[in-house]
Amino acid sequence: MELRLFVGLGNPGPQYALTRHNAGFMAVDALARRWHLGWTEKSRFKGWVAEGAGPAGKALLLKPNTYMNSSGQAVRTLSDYFRIAPDQILVLYDEVALPFGKIRLRLEGSAAGHNGIKSLIEQLGTSQFARLRIGIGTDPPPENMSGYVLGKFGPEQSEKLPAILDGCVEAVEAALKDGFEKAMSIFNAKSY
Repeated sequence: MELRLFVGLGNPGPQYALTRHNAGFMAVDALARRWHLGWTEKSRFKGWVAEGAGPAGKALLLKPNTYMNSSGQAVRTLSDYFRIAPDQILVLYDEVALPFGKIRLRLEGSAAGHNGIKSLIEQLGTSQFARLRIGIGTDPPPENMSGYVLGKFGPEQSEKLPAILDGCVEAVEAALKDGFEKAMSIFNAKSY
């Protein structure tokens, strides 16, 4: 499996910068830092793009600026232009059904109520793309779900966030180097 496009999901704008729903943006920013890639806003691709050498050859990183619910538009535009098949895409995003401090690699799956993933499935016409889900869940579940996901990480969570983002980078690099199955067996069992 040759991953070429790494997509972080989130919402553009400073008011969303440190919110739970932008965990995907934060994770793909961490990848860009690790791989020494700079971001450029590309209106033709409806987002911020970073490109260059990743650990497994040429890598494209994307942060759609279409807002979460229309993320698929940016992914479709860029993947069509560069002829990137869905099975060469890895999407990094927040997951409220997963406890905070957990990450999960998956090769495919349903949207499970996540509007960003729903948009990607609609635009790409398939659910056959890899994901890295970043846990933002809490117990008990919040009564106001949209208020929770659009809220900022609290002090205790903010303190743990750098380690979680480092874990995301390590998981992606392990998937590229050692294969997806092996990376899943290691990182899906960890807590940060």
